Amino acid sequence: MKIALSLLALLGAAPPVTIPVSDKIPVLNVEALCKASVEDDKANGLTETQSFSDCVQDERDAQKQASDMWAKSPSDVRNQCEITATTGGSQSYVDLLTCLQAAYIVAHPDLPPGALKGASKDRNKN
Repeated sequence: MKIALSLLALLGAAPPVTIPVSDKIPVLNVEALCKASVEDDKANGLTETQSFSDCVQDERDAQKQASDMWAKSPSDVRNQCEITATTGGSQSYVDLLTCLQAAYIVAHPDLPPGALKGASKDRNKN
């Protein structure tokens, strides 16, 4: 064993480092995110706020759309987007979907406008 490691050291080869990426979309706690969002809106005195149930629905819609894109995305994109969606204590499928869509647009610059849909179609309709 020492001989093999010595040979690797002499040849300058290092064993490959791999970071496992799940084939399944991460499980995020959107209820906590939405509860905190509603509380922040109230604390800041905002008059036009999103309800808890609407927030959860937007997150669930984004989860469905992100799930479709997740399997088609390269592992480095999935890693980066998972980090983006879970950094800073928030866990948002809307952020995950946005990241996946941005990566897709970069990889497909000839994509026609409107080809990708957002998570919330009716958020601001009254």
